[in-house]
Amino acid sequence: MSVDAKAGAVEKSDLISVFIDGTEVQVPKGTLAIRAAEMIGINIPRFCDHPLLDPVGACRQCMVEVPDMGNGRGMPKPQASCTLEVAPNMQITTQVSSPVADKAQKGMLEFLLINHPLDCPICDKGGECPLQNQAMSHGYAESRYDGVKRTFPKPVSVSAQILLDRERCVLCARCTRFSEQISGDPFIALVERGALQQVGIYADDPYDSYFSGNVVQICPVGALTSADYRFQARPFDLVSTPVTCEICAAGCQLRSDHRHFQVKRRLAGNAPEVNEEWNCDRGRFAFRSGRQADRVTTPLVRDGDVLRPASWPEAIDAAVAGLKAAGSSVGVLTGGRLTLENAYGYAKFARAVLGTNNVDFRAREHSVEEGQFLAHAVAGKHLGDGVTYDDLQNASQVICVSFEPEEESPIVFLRLRKAVRKNKTKVVTVAPYLSNGAAKLGAHLVGTVPGTEAEVVARLEADADTIILVGERAAGALGTLTSAANLAARTGARLAWVPRRAGDRGAVEAGCLPNLLPGGRPVSDATARVDMQAAWGVAKLPAQPGLDTGAMLHAATTGDLAALVVAGVQPTDLPDAVLAREAFEKVGFLLSLETRISEVTERADVVLPVDLIEDQAGTFLNWEHREGRVNRVNRQTPSPMTDLRVLAMLADALGSDLGIRTAKSAKAELDGVGVWEGGRSGAPSEDIPMAPRGEGLLLASWRQLIDGSAGNDGAPALLATAKPVVARVSPATASGLGLTEGDTVTVASAGGSAELTLFVEDSMVDGVVWVPGNRGGEGLGELRVTAGEYVTVTGGAA
Repeated sequence: MSVDAKAGAVEKSDLISVFIDGTEVQVPKGTLAIRAAEMIGINIPRFCDHPLLDPVGACRQCMVEVPDMGNGRGMPKPQASCTLEVAPNMQITTQVSSPVADKAQKGMLEFLLINHPLDCPICDKGGECPLQNQAMSHGYAESRYDGVKRTFPKPVSVSAQILLDRERCVLCARCTRFSEQISGDPFIALVERGALQQVGIYADDPYDSYFSGNVVQICPVGALTSADYRFQARPFDLVSTPVTCEICAAGCQLRSDHRHFQVKRRLAGNAPEVNEEWNCDRGRFAFRSGRQADRVTTPLVRDGDVLRPASWPEAIDAAVAGLKAAGSSVGVLTGGRLTLENAYGYAKFARAVLGTNNVDFRAREHSVEEGQFLAHAVAGKHLGDGVTYDDLQNASQVICVSFEPEEESPIVFLRLRKAVRKNKTKVVTVAPYLSNGAAKLGAHLVGTVPGTEAEVVARLEADADTIILVGERAAGALGTLTSAANLAARTGARLAWVPRRAGDRGAVEAGCLPNLLPGGRPVSDATARVDMQAAWGVAKLPAQPGLDTGAMLHAATTGDLAALVVAGVQPTDLPDAVLAREAFEKVGFLLSLETRISEVTERADVVLPVDLIEDQAGTFLNWEHREGRVNRVNRQTPSPMTDLRVLAMLADALGSDLGIRTAKSAKAELDGVGVWEGGRSGAPSEDIPMAPRGEGLLLASWRQLIDGSAGNDGAPALLATAKPVVARVSPATASGLGLTEGDTVTVASAGGSAELTLFVEDSMVDGVVWVPGNRGGEGLGELRVTAGEYVTVTGGAA
């Protein structure tokens, strides 16, 4: 019999023959008996076994009989098939043909049920519980135990998000192995022995992990539950829909479960090529943001100082009047949360309808150098043209530049953890200090003063087996993207750009950049423009690259830009929040397409409500350029409409035909346009700047995964697990300032200040202070300062 596809291609010389219940199966050397049985469709009951965790043989449920080890002698007693490696010509009998194995399995189930409560009707796991299922299929019909079951006070809060019912635990050790092996957060463990054994926690330290929700999903009973979902629904009342996570660029496949057209929970999907069977807590729990009390459900039109509800025709007419008055003096800010199809709609609307290249998805620090880098090294790629998750897992070395995997792309972090653990991959991080995530990767820190990243990267060495992961923050450190591209070209290393938001990669391909048309076509290339003119049926497209986000905001404040169309961008996202607010207030006409009331809608002249991600279909492109399907979860919920439909209505009223109204038609058109096969722009060129000069401390920052952003609204248990908001400095810097850990300090710039608690970080480079990029809804934009600039730190004892 051929080897199962999961085993991969194996040379015939590496295969051995084993016999399971009399059936011969050929498997690779080292295969576990439980896996060999799966290859011929024999399901051996198990609790502790999980294909992504190391075998432990904890539950003893998967017992089999081995009458012949392949040498004519058998094993004297039943064996746990999850730890038993097969040998040539080994004979194995399972519960299917062996009374001994069947009795052993029934006996283990009987032992487990002695103390396990029979509370299935109220247990969150009831209806999808392996213990429940296997007790029915492999257990005794009646219990012989009439004693008193063991009980514990419950539930125990392992963290604000995870609750533990200890009497339900079957001691499979899945949760402890996941914490230690996969996420690297060993904060729960099995304690005591015998009948007293249980999952224990550190009394003073809650389970601190960005991946804690996975232990709930892999728990084979209802011992671990989430505060978010507890008692919300029964599994058989839920309708499940596969979706792609909209949070970051990892591209995780999820399962979204809803009841009465409200999403109740999200689980990690099974996608071996991407997130395997894991996901982060933000992707799992932060799905209620759009369903808050401030949800925009009807169009709004400004009437003096007041926004009042309006009909769709009235709102469209008002929007068209404002856009017509502006002519082509319009800027389009799309943000990084849009699906590929919606982003393509905005790119086409800006060029073919409004006649402008002023379109940019980058609601963050950005630069001309980054635009050149994206055009040269990112746009127009296919899956397989660049780096993939499998490449990360097999690399000998990975260099992270301006990129913190655990905070900015958690599944990349988990894959790097696996690479380090399985393949001894060496991780190097170019950063001001060794973060918690980098420490869990065993990373080598190249301590870097903010603003000198380009110089540091230029001095690095690599080889062809190295992968360079450069994050979007590199755009804020001039010369860094150029240095990373040069390092890859000089050494043969492979380079990948990992943005932070789910829609960023698709926005590049869709043409939501002032210098790029869809498919990576340069705006300045006449042939590329003719290509798109033919595809869109327009006579002429603007030839000069447009304004980027920062330039649009400046132009709006000075009156050089007459109108702004804003989709999902907030001042707190931008490097200068004060400038953004001023731009939104001063621009002649402001049109907002939004899901909730925000700082933009409050300043808008017209607000048009659009669908939540759960109410529409589409595609996300992850950092690999892999397509992830976004399926509509709520099919019968009355909703406004997609961005595409709104843009098509606006185009109609402006006298143009957008040509696309649905995600399906937009995707088909974009696929038809294809990738630009003409000449690409040259590699980015930026003189490597000298070390910054000034007074005070240099600022370093990145956003933490769980922060005060609006996307986490509606998830209080998740927010309760957020890391403390602190300012980090080195011991020498703290001493020089006369400060000690725990002091309340003020981090101030010319544009603003913030009060934070001081944390002394041993690995921090001197002369630098690190603050989180988003704290309680306030980002660096409130300070009007970016990483690599100088700030002052003052304070005293708390």
